[in-house]
Amino acid sequence: MIRKLTVRTGRQGLYECTDAVQAVVRDAGLSEGLCTVFIQHTSASLLIQENADPSARRDLERWLARLVPEQDALYSHVSEGPDDMPAHIKAALTATSISIPVTGGRLGLGTWQGLYIWEHRHDGGARQLLVHLGA
Repeated sequence: MIRKLTVRTGRQGLYECTDAVQAVVRDAGLSEGLCTVFIQHTSASLLIQENADPSARRDLERWLARLVPEQDALYSHVSEGPDDMPAHIKAALTATSISIPVTGGRLGLGTWQGLYIWEHRHDGGARQLLVHLGA
């Protein structure tokens, strides 16, 4: 089964989508299997990260911004703004697909883990996720 989800993002940052994906698992009635989530964009990515202390997410965001700065003179793909090429690079360095085991009808995430969309553009918008469930 494949279900499409739309998640709205705003500015650059991490947006938790664990509950939305868990709802797909619950609605499908899958008790054991595998949930694969794929983001249909080249300027956003997926991440499993700590969902308790927001400072961990802020530190990740700052680190990636320092690693891939905007307005680098080497970029030629600049027609969509100064955040466009850095967003593509950030997506290339992170993940566009994540697989999570399903056990007991729930995503098999750890106590402090959440699934996030990592928005790399200044103004993200509607991001499309494909959620594939298999037994």
